[in-house]
Amino acid sequence: MAVAKVNEAVNSTASSTAFRLGDIGKKYGIFLFLMAAILLTTALTPAFLSPANIANMLMQFAPLAIVVIGQTFVILVRGLDLSVASVMATAAVIATSFSGQDSSALVILLACVAMGAATGLANGLLVTKRNVSPFLATLATMVVLQGFRFAATQGAPSGNVPPVFRALGSATFYGVPYNLMVMVVLAIAFTVLLHRAAFGRRVYITGGNPITAHLVGIAADRVTMTCYIICGAMAAMAGLVLSGFVGVVDNFVGRGFELDSIVAAVMGGVALSGGRGTIPGALAGAAILVVLSNAVVMIGMPVQLQIIVKGVVIIAAATLYVRTAK
Repeated sequence: MAVAKVNEAVNSTASSTAFRLGDIGKKYGIFLFLMAAILLTTALTPAFLSPANIANMLMQFAPLAIVVIGQTFVILVRGLDLSVASVMATAAVIATSFSGQDSSALVILLACVAMGAATGLANGLLVTKRNVSPFLATLATMVVLQGFRFAATQGAPSGNVPPVFRALGSATFYGVPYNLMVMVVLAIAFTVLLHRAAFGRRVYITGGNPITAHLVGIAADRVTMTCYIICGAMAAMAGLVLSGFVGVVDNFVGRGFELDSIVAAVMGGVALSGGRGTIPGALAGAAILVVLSNAVVMIGMPVQLQIIVKGVVIIAAATLYVRTAK
């Protein structure tokens, strides 16, 4: 009898420990993966953690992180936005179409955010009112924006980014990039909105079960459209920041951000089926992509091998999340 009780206690302790470890893995697995990637890269090339390289990575991280914040809202309501890269490029072109003086900065900011929000509204209307799939709806707006952009610039945009945006995208304050400060402010604001406000609860309910959302009186279509508007506005902000970082503007600023933002969010635990995920987790996914891209360059891998390694690590991180999330 005593032996049986001891065995039962041991089994209970083991089960409890396994449960705690599984819970830790589910909540913090992506952050542990990020830390492991940083430690491994540092072991391979100590210069990875040099102040100059850290500042460079943070400047690269900020634009992607801003887009990821908006993409998270859309994915939470069972959507995705392929138009974010085109919105970024359009915002960059708008920025160069003004006089290039700091006096135009506020006008440029408002014009770009309005353009991004309008694009998000168009996406939201197509998805909710016309029942167009998010993939086709956002792909269509991406192409339309690209067409307008090429028509306006004749394929060769010209002009200068105002100095204030150039400083915002590439300057630092005591070693801390200005664009990172902007990203942190936006991340805090939208994290509070999503995780502490009533709107955030509506987002999770709408994404988790749209039928339930309707039954409890939530205007699911309105919530979905708002998420697309947020995503479009954030993409426009990211476009301004990225144009300042790059220093030159063309019609393809932000190319690849549409897929990277989706991958980062999903890798960070935002479920494509909707209703599950957090902004901090999505930002950790974005950080992994930036760390990985920088690491393969620092190590000196050939370009072809860089792409392979990046794909393998993304698969590994996604697999880790799926296993810990069960």
